[in-house]
Parts: sequence; C-alpha cells; structure tokens
Amino acid sequence: MSNTVKIVRFHKTGGPEVLQFDELPLPEPTHGEVRLRVKALGLNRAEVMFRNGQYLETPIVPAKNGYEASGIIEAVGPGVDPAWIGKTASTVPGLFSLNAHGVYGEVAIVPAAALAEYPAQLSYEEGTSIWMQYLTAYGGLIMLGHLKKEDFVLITAASSSVGIAAIEIAKAEGATSIAVTRTAAKKAELLKLGADYVIVSDEEDLVVRVKAITDGKGARIVFDPIGGKIVESLAAAASKNGIIFEYGALAPEPTPYPLFTALSKFLTIRAYTLFEVAANPIEFPKAKKYIFDHIVAGNFKPLIDKTFPFSEIIDAHRYMESNAQIGKIVVTV
Repeated sequence: MSNTVKIVRFHKTGGPEVLQFDELPLPEPTHGEVRLRVKALGLNRAEVMFRNGQYLETPIVPAKNGYEASGIIEAVGPGVDPAWIGKTASTVPGLFSLNAHGVYGEVAIVPAAALAEYPAQLSYEEGTSIWMQYLTAYGGLIMLGHLKKEDFVLITAASSSVGIAAIEIAKAEGATSIAVTRTAAKKAELLKLGADYVIVSDEEDLVVRVKAITDGKGARIVFDPIGGKIVESLAAAASKNGIIFEYGALAPEPTPYPLFTALSKFLTIRAYTLFEVAANPIEFPKAKKYIFDHIVAGNFKPLIDKTFPFSEIIDAHRYMESNAQIGKIVVTV
C-alpha cells in the first residue's frame, strides 16, 4: 500500500479549475473514524456552492470537498467496531463537515456514524448515488410533509437527482407528481421516470397549468431547491393550507416572501435540508430503512446520468454547472 494518496482540494474559492490533486500522506482514522478506500463519488450541487464560497459552510482553505462516496472500509480508529473492516459502505451526507471530512480522494476519513451499508444489488456507482437524493426527498415529503395518496406534489428542478427521487417517492406513496423543468428537452425523460405531469416553465404558465391539473385546488406540497422569484408563482400554485419546502438556494436573486398569497391560503413556507433528517435519532433509522426497502423492492433505482474518471473531476464539476444532466453525476476512482 502506498504511503501517499491523492486528495482533491481547493486553495481558493472559484470555478471548477480551482480543484487540484494534492499528494498527501496516507491519513489514519482517529477516534470514531474510519478510512474508506473510495471507489466512486456522487457529486452534489452543494459541493459546487461550497467550492464557490456560497454554501451554508464557509470553506477553510486548503479545503476538502464532497459528501458522498462509496467504497471499502480498510481501517478503523479507536472506538469503532473492527467488524467494519472489509465491508462495502457509502457515506451519508449531513453527518460531517465538508471542511473536516470531504470525501473527494483516493481515500476518505469519515465518522463511522456517517456510514451506511447499501443493498448488495447496487454497484459502487449506484451506492454513492442514494443517500443525498433519497434522504432529502424523504425528509420533505414523508417526515415533514406527511405525503398522502390524494396529494398533488409540485417538484421543481425535477431532473436533478433529488427531483427524480421525489418523483419516485410520490409514485410509491400513490400521490400525483407534477414535475417542473425549464425546457422541453427533458420532458419525455421525466414522464418515462414516472412523473404524472410535466410543466415546461419556459413555455407554459406554471400557475395556470397547476390549477388545470388539480381542478383549481393547487398542490398541497411544493418541493423547491431554487428559491428566488419563482417562490411567488409556487405560492400561487399551492393549495390552501399547502406547504412549500425550500431546500436549496439555486437562484442568484433574493427570495421574496409572498405575504398576501400566504395569508390568503394559510401557507407554510419552510426552510429545510436533509440535515434535519440525519440529525434526528428517531427519524434517521426510519428514513434509511424506507430507502433501503424501496431499493430492494425495485421501486427506487438511482439514475446515473454520466460517469467521469477521477482524473477528470474538474470536467465533472463543469458538467454539473451546465445543468444538462438528468440524474446523478458520478466520478469513479
């Protein structure tokens, strides 16, 4: 085994080109940690924002990056069950800091508490593509939204991995999903993936279409990672006593609060991230079991849009910023 490993870090914030391969001594896990020999990385929008210095957590340079990795546990620190050694697992986002435990590298040091075994039927590429998307969707739709069979769910940025997970969860629960995408290029694929309706927001009036689909009632649950001006339209498309989950901040402009619409409909507009699920000792095991069971049953299938080799992780970040993908972008190591 080599005494050094390649770890991707950035020494200043900026575009994809700031990512660099640093040759570092093979790290050893400390108390409560393990060393994962990384086989695949699942990229997330949060990591692009972190690299740009626009995330919830401020990078401390030289900064690591990356929430999701799959691989084989090759070493454990004090306080960790040695039975983990040799097992295949993936990392669960929301249980560690990107600064402390970013996973972009040939190996990753992560807390043992942030590990989860995944169904054996999944490849490394699929195993690194489940927790961020399904936990995020589960927390909003199931844990907090209490999704019911008669519900209409409005899902923006529907071609993202989280958007697709939300479509799958809505289908599994018997609810009706209304996917929103900007251009017609992804409409056919979203319908194929199980969306009941697709609204092309650059060509159609979102509010008019939702009203038509729901017989004027509106969507009880709105699941949105964008924010910004679209929130006003989402509020207009929501039902009375509806709830809008804002789980991201992709829009560059400020997010207005649609006060009069919210007052007239008794709306809840709620900030939410998957950290709420991961940090909840009662809900987190339930969420993991829900996801695991639905994958085994074939109801959930992580969709991988494109894979890149580790040496091309900069290109993978560029591709994510192009917004051309439908599903997950994966880097193989």
